[in-house]
Amino acid sequence: MPGSPLGRTLVIANPAAHSGRGAEGADFAERFLASWGSATRGHEVRRTAAPGDATDIAADARGFDTVLALGGDGVIHEVACGLMTMPADERPQLGVIPLGSGNDYARTLGMARNDVEAALAQLVRGVARPVEVGRVNGVPFVQTLSFGLDAAIALDTTARRAADTSQEGEALFVTSGLRILSHARGGWACAARFDDEPARELSELIFAVQVGPSYGGGFRICPEADPTDGLLDVCYNVSVPALPRFLALFALARRGLHARSSAVKLRRIRRATLAFASEPPCQVDGEPLRGTHFEIEVVPDALRVIFPR
Repeated sequence: MPGSPLGRTLVIANPAAHSGRGAEGADFAERFLASWGSATRGHEVRRTAAPGDATDIAADARGFDTVLALGGDGVIHEVACGLMTMPADERPQLGVIPLGSGNDYARTLGMARNDVEAALAQLVRGVARPVEVGRVNGVPFVQTLSFGLDAAIALDTTARRAADTSQEGEALFVTSGLRILSHARGGWACAARFDDEPARELSELIFAVQVGPSYGGGFRICPEADPTDGLLDVCYNVSVPALPRFLALFALARRGLHARSSAVKLRRIRRATLAFASEPPCQVDGEPLRGTHFEIEVVPDALRVIFPR
C-alpha cells in the first residue's frame, strides 16, 4: 500500500479487551496485514496473557519500525511504558487500534474507536508525528495522571470493567462519579511547586495532569491540551466548593465548560512536585500509583505516534 508509514510492524494485542472483543480484533488485524502486503515490510501479532505482558513485549521490540497497541487505554499505557525503556534512537513509532471502554488516547489522536478495520485503514494512510509523554516518579503516561476524587473515580471504573460491568465510556464514568462524589468531603492537603515557582499550599479534591484533553471516556478536563506542544496541562481546584456546586462542575466537565469556574485553575507546565500530607487516590493512565511525594515532568518529542491524515 503506497505511502504506508508502518514499515516492519509488531501488533501487541490484548485478547481480553472490550469484553473479549480483543481476540477477534487481533485475528482481524492479522488477516488485514497479511492481505495487504504493501502496508508493511513484514508483521507479527503477539497476544498478551497477563497484566504487564504488553510492557515486556514492547520493551523487546528492537528491529521493528512500528508497534501497534490493540486494546484499551491500559494496553496502550503498557506499550508506551515498554517503548520508553528503549534508547530514543532505537524506539519504534507507536500506533493505536483502540478497542476499549474509555479510549481517551484514541480521542486525542483522532482515531476511530472500537472499529478495528477503520483504525487499520487510518494507520496505513497515516502520518507519524512526535508527541510528548508525561512521567511521574519515573512512570510514563501518555494521556492522564490524576489525584483525589477524579482518580478515585477512574480507579473505580477500572475495577468495574474488570468485574465485567455492562456500562462503558461516559455512562460508566458518570455512575462511578456520582457514587463517589456523593461522599466527597474536604480535600487532600498538598504542597505544590510548578516549574520554578515557589511552593503553594493547596487542598485538592481534583488535580489532573493531561497530555491530551480528556479522560473518563471523553470528559474534557483540560480542553486545550495538545500532545505536540511539549507541555503538560493541569486542572486543579483552588477552592473547595459545596457538594451541589461540585456535582455541577462534574457535569460541566463533560464539555470542558468547568474551565470557566473560579473554583478551578487550568495552566500549562513542564514539571511539578507534589507533596501530600496523606496518601491520595492516584491513577496514571488508569493504573493505581501509590505514594505521597510525586515528581512530574514532561518528556517532549518522546514518541513518534501515527495520526490519521
